[in-house]
Amino acid sequence: MTDRPGPRRELERIRQSGGPGAAHSRTALGTGPLPGRLRAAILALAFARGEGGSTCPSDAARALADEWRPLMPRARELARELARAGEVRLTQGDRSLDPDGEWAGPIRIRLSGDADG
Repeated sequence: MTDRPGPRRELERIRQSGGPGAAHSRTALGTGPLPGRLRAAILALAFARGEGGSTCPSDAARALADEWRPLMPRARELARELARAGEVRLTQGDRSLDPDGEWAGPIRIRLSGDADG
């Protein structure tokens, strides 16, 4: 396991646990194309945190790169794509977001089965 704290270490724990999100975590920590790894990191974190939890696109970006800020636009777009596909739900505060809508500011990514509010 890495000495790095935070989301990277969380992905490593998810991978080792074999539980929810483990397969996605293996992909995220692999050597494939970055967009696929970023997508997998979003899903691994969402599955591992469960229906009562959430993740932020920055968690996935920080898990994959020390210089994570340039990954944020792609992470947010991947979150939109996952929401369009029904795999996750995007929220801001207590409000669900339309993945095709206009919004700005921090968002959270939740499993799609997570009830509103």
